Amino acid sequence: MSDAETTRLYAAKAQEYADLTEKSAQADPILAAFIADLPQNAHVLDLGCGPGQMSLTMAEAGHRVTALDAVAEMVALIPDHANITPLHGDFDTTHVPHAYDGIWANFSLLHATRDALPRHLSSLHSALRPKGLFHIGMKLGTDTKRDAIGRRYTYVTQDELTHLLTNADFTVTAHHLGRDKGLDGTYADWIVLRAYG
Repeated sequence: MSDAETTRLYAAKAQEYADLTEKSAQADPILAAFIADLPQNAHVLDLGCGPGQMSLTMAEAGHRVTALDAVAEMVALIPDHANITPLHGDFDTTHVPHAYDGIWANFSLLHATRDALPRHLSSLHSALRPKGLFHIGMKLGTDTKRDAIGRRYTYVTQDELTHLLTNADFTVTAHHLGRDKGLDGTYADWIVLRAYG
């Protein structure tokens, strides 16, 4: 995450965000499907993990999770679990090639700039093992703007996101559309894509 204002807001609202998302990890059918499709004892990167509830759900399913977030206050909230390795870093954190069986980029890369998305996706593709599983969630739209509390978002269309993944050598296999209320109290449309490296 390269935007200082967005980082500052997440730092100030880390516990509030954790409280808002606490129950969603255990009840998320998309996360459950992702976990079910991983190999046994998989190594997963949770990119932009926030307070780590989804990392915990993956860890409790028997997977090793590298839980990465750019906000130190979020990293401090990541649950203490033998299968979770907390990591403070941003989207440019260097990963060992072919290190991960799966990458969970759940509504994190939407804080990257549009021109940086191809570079980040290419780097993540390199970090996946061959045929590794990739999940990405983004908000739908066509512009870049700040939300009601000042976080910067890069909005994408379904075609744009599919094109970005294809250009990074991912094979897109499924998509889901939805609408939810966020930390700023407003509703937004979103898209999730499932792909393989």
